[in-house]
Amino acid sequence: MEAYVLDWVNLLLRWAHVIVAIAWIGSSFYFVFLDNSLTKPSAPDLVEKGVDGELWAVHGGGFYHPQKYMVAPKSLPPNLHWFYWESYSTWLTGFALFTVLYLYQAGTFLIDRNLYAWSPAGAIAAALGFLVVFWAVYDAICRVFGQREGGDRIVGIGVTITVILASWLACQLFAGRAAFLLVGAMLATAMSANVFFWIIPGQRTVMAQMKAGQPVDPVHGQRAKQRSVHNTYFTLPVLIAMLSNHYGFLYGAQHNWLVLVLVMLAGALIRHSFVARHKALVAGKRVPWEYAVVGTALIVALALWLAPAPAAKSASAAPPSFAQVRALVEQRCAMCHNEQVISKGVQLHTPELIAKNAQALYQQAVVLKAMPLNNATQITDEERSLLGRWYEAGAASR
Repeated sequence: MEAYVLDWVNLLLRWAHVIVAIAWIGSSFYFVFLDNSLTKPSAPDLVEKGVDGELWAVHGGGFYHPQKYMVAPKSLPPNLHWFYWESYSTWLTGFALFTVLYLYQAGTFLIDRNLYAWSPAGAIAAALGFLVVFWAVYDAICRVFGQREGGDRIVGIGVTITVILASWLACQLFAGRAAFLLVGAMLATAMSANVFFWIIPGQRTVMAQMKAGQPVDPVHGQRAKQRSVHNTYFTLPVLIAMLSNHYGFLYGAQHNWLVLVLVMLAGALIRHSFVARHKALVAGKRVPWEYAVVGTALIVALALWLAPAPAAKSASAAPPSFAQVRALVEQRCAMCHNEQVISKGVQLHTPELIAKNAQALYQQAVVLKAMPLNNATQITDEERSLLGRWYEAGAASR
């Protein structure tokens, strides 16, 4: 019953997390597009009001005319919408989901004793440490170098190196599936912390200066803009890291840390291509699609690198007998899928149940390589191949 309840909690938290993440990332993408698509106003009344950029758009049967004040308007509007709950809700639901699935079940999902045999408490502390330490290092890099001339390039290099080191270390300490998710959570934590510690406080400071009749310090807007841009570059790497836990061929690869780094780099390059596109269209320049091309080429190269070797055409590749399959399932799978332990609602302790769940066996153990979880039973590639040949030959139970 506990496993059933956890499945429901997992489902509902995942659903909520996806909903609020769509809202947050969608608004982030929109405002980055808006900032990079604004044109200088020509109307005297807009110039008089202090409007620095404007955009005309059509959507949903109506016309929209958003305007941006570079520092702040001359007076505060009566109705001012804030964008922060999308960020906070995404982090809170994501952390709750991470807690329920990985921290609460650390011995199963967080630890791979073939990599590092430590206690659940130690693994949990280290996982939480990843979130805190990365934010501290990233924030320090931004504080020290962010306001210098050419600082954006230095920050970009520093953050990239930090992410690479964190990805390598996570894959040495945690189960591959957890390591990928942890790196994504690490970046997502930095994104939400940017909103909580810099973007929103900066906006509140600007409002306080306006209410007090003081000159508005433009540094608050500059810092908020810098962190907002970082957030938009983090989005695609975070998304692929989060989705990766469904694909064992990624986190189960021999050099999985490098796979993670490359696939996140591909996402960042593709995102940069779209950010640069907005600027190029406004300036009437060529759209730099080469970044997206390089990102796509990286994904193709990864797919080729991770592709399984073709099965050898020999007598040994003949469909195995069901007795071989049953012996394999009893050794590698049945300990978590039997009459007493019914993991994910699947049982494999009789010939009929093995045949009934043949497709699930094939998908999880052969195609995705997601099972056995963390390869706890040490199934080999040859054994996965045996299951594959059995399924592709019809998966007969006799």
